[in-house]
Amino acid sequence: MTGSDKLIRDPLWETIRLDPTAVRIVDTAEFQRLRYIRQLGLAHLVYPGATHTRFDHALGVYHLTRTALRHLRERGGVPPEAWEDEELIPYAALLHDIGHYAYSHALEELETEHVPAHHEEVSKRFFASPSLRDALAPLGLTAPERLAELIRGEGEIPLRGLISGSLDLDKMEYLRRDARFCGVPYGEVDVSRLLQGLMLLPDPETGRYEIGVHEKAIAALESLLFAKYQMFRNVYWHHAVRAATGLYKRIVEEAVRAGLLDPEELIGPTDEELLYEISRRGQESDDEIGTRIAMRWIPALRHRKLPKRALELTAADLSGRQVEDWAVGDSPWKRAVEDDLAGELGLESGEVMIDFPVKPAMFQLDLLIERRGGAVQRLGLEGVEGILDLPKVARELYTTARVLRVFTLERREVSAEQVLDRITRPIGAI
Repeated sequence: MTGSDKLIRDPLWETIRLDPTAVRIVDTAEFQRLRYIRQLGLAHLVYPGATHTRFDHALGVYHLTRTALRHLRERGGVPPEAWEDEELIPYAALLHDIGHYAYSHALEELETEHVPAHHEEVSKRFFASPSLRDALAPLGLTAPERLAELIRGEGEIPLRGLISGSLDLDKMEYLRRDARFCGVPYGEVDVSRLLQGLMLLPDPETGRYEIGVHEKAIAALESLLFAKYQMFRNVYWHHAVRAATGLYKRIVEEAVRAGLLDPEELIGPTDEELLYEISRRGQESDDEIGTRIAMRWIPALRHRKLPKRALELTAADLSGRQVEDWAVGDSPWKRAVEDDLAGELGLESGEVMIDFPVKPAMFQLDLLIERRGGAVQRLGLEGVEGILDLPKVARELYTTARVLRVFTLERREVSAEQVLDRITRPIGAI
């Protein structure tokens, strides 16, 4: 450890050592902002301990990335070109969430006219800041652009799989951290075994090196996938978490639609800054929507008077029917259905929310495996028979994790027919 290194105590990984470049990055205002962006958005309204932040998580990913690089170096056996841009990898890990919106992922579910871009795209704007560019200067003039590319999962750098991919260290970190602070037993991942099993392997078709895993670590990989499933089912998609998220999205969506907020203003504010500013502008407006946001919706969110479940449909309830694509995200067509229901239930426009969360990549796998005999093969969506057959049941697990819900700001009841006839069709029908 040099005199300019810094040690940080962490409840998950104990001691995290920051090198001088990492210290400079962490000390920028852009990175310090992450202290005030909650890792799990509004989940703390359900799990009170879930107040950990993107700041904590980013330090953890940086720590795991340095550990992984050390394991890979010790393993050896790969040509020098496989280590291209190795010096950038820890800082890409540290900065992978620099572009997050307030309350993390929630706003990315909105239509594109309401938010500027995905957080990985937004990160490019933060890389343009003078203070962050100064912090990255020792890495070269092009470092900000190359780091942004790594974070987006672009380029052909062999080590990029540590930052973005089926085995990226972000997943290992957030599952462990989220489970710890939510106080649930679901996110246990054998991180140590996964790190020890990481390898740089040549693609059998192209010969290019990329991050893979030894066959001996497959059981640990399964633990990662099942932990992900359990956390989505029990935490991320918990009905009250989704209710709070739906109300927050509606507040921001209406604020943008009413002209209280420009989409570009979503880039930069912390959790509390954004809610405060929307509330202030709503109170100062003489618009009905602004008043409703400031006097009804934001207080409901702050005081945990969350939308109620008016209807909940499981995979079994949806058997034989397909939810229309436009009803999965936030679209004008879904909003029209929601407002029709609101009128029927005696509620104001915007006070009915249909929620059917989506995460198609929950079990997505695309990585190389070195077999015990030394052969290398690709593990894709269909798995490898006798090694990892999880993809055969992944679709069923994903289906059971998803629940279609209708939330209402005041307690109401909605029949299944009222919703199914409007947003679903029989499977196979055009």
